[in-house]
Amino acid sequence: MDGTGFETVVEDVEGWLAWAPSWLFGLVLLTVAGLLALLLHQTAVVVLRRTFGLRHPFLRSLFHEIKGPTRLAAVVFALGTVLPSAPFDRTIQAGIGRVLLLAFIVLAGWMALTAAAMAADLYLRRFKLDVEDNLQARKHVTQVRILKRALDTLIIVITASAALMTFESVRQYGVSLFASAGIAGIAVGFAARPVLANLIAGVQLAVTQPIRIDDAVVVENEWGWIEEITATYVVVRLWDWRRLIVPLSYFIEKPFQNWTREGSALIGTVMIYLDYSVPISVLRKKVEEIVGNSVLWDRRVVAVQVTDFRESVMEVRILVSASNAGRAFDIRCEVREKLIAFLQEAYPAALPRLRAEFSPAASKEDGVASALPS
Repeated sequence: MDGTGFETVVEDVEGWLAWAPSWLFGLVLLTVAGLLALLLHQTAVVVLRRTFGLRHPFLRSLFHEIKGPTRLAAVVFALGTVLPSAPFDRTIQAGIGRVLLLAFIVLAGWMALTAAAMAADLYLRRFKLDVEDNLQARKHVTQVRILKRALDTLIIVITASAALMTFESVRQYGVSLFASAGIAGIAVGFAARPVLANLIAGVQLAVTQPIRIDDAVVVENEWGWIEEITATYVVVRLWDWRRLIVPLSYFIEKPFQNWTREGSALIGTVMIYLDYSVPISVLRKKVEEIVGNSVLWDRRVVAVQVTDFRESVMEVRILVSASNAGRAFDIRCEVREKLIAFLQEAYPAALPRLRAEFSPAASKEDGVASALPS
């Protein structure tokens, strides 16, 4: 290209630049700054992955959690740095500054939520729920999860409030609304009462812990395990895999059974009704043999007791302990099955039955009476 052609191109570019509005250059400047921030963030991500390897599960989880907030932070920082140099008028610059301020507030809330999640995850890594004796783990998991949900709710409310307070008009309306709350405030208070009651109950549950994750409970005559505790309700996984949804306030206001409050071990009961002829000493020895050979027994409690006498049978109660509710139920069934098989084989007469005595004289009198005319 000769000198004349180059000068022509330069004149065309200068003419286009003179024609183009100033805000277009500012938009291009902000776009370039944002793209550069994303590029630098992605480069830093690749370098960190290659440097640390991220083989440890906690490092991998930490890297995954902070990736989003750091990306947003890089973009907000780049745009905030470039904005004063962009050729915008004051109105547009103030509007973009307001958007960046809102983005910064959202970023602060996001980072607070991420920090709370990572702190809870780091604290709970010491506890395992899939072990035999998980009482201590269930205590801490329940407490941390409930408190974390309450903290998340508080962070979201504070973040939303801070974002709304950046608008002067909304702030004025908010002040006037609070000043003239009156009957509307009372109505809202009554409407929000169940929600507030559940939130307060959640804090009480976290502190006092009448229930914990994976507790075996009986609620509304239904037996199951505490599967999830949310900010407003509790999910109980029933023995037949149904889910019972119960408000948090239920566990503060109403009685219920907790079979694993201080420990998971339970004593199971087997009731059997036998004839008076059965030898209790032999029966006790057989029960001890059945329980001793069972892998479900925790080697703590086994007892055979005659608890009642009735007209035709005696009531025998068998007590046997197990490490948790599921094992207690299974060992009760095992004792019933093997004990009945033993009695059927060794003492069939000991099983309860209905007996009737036949008298020939009484039979003849009944026959004569039935032959007489009425």
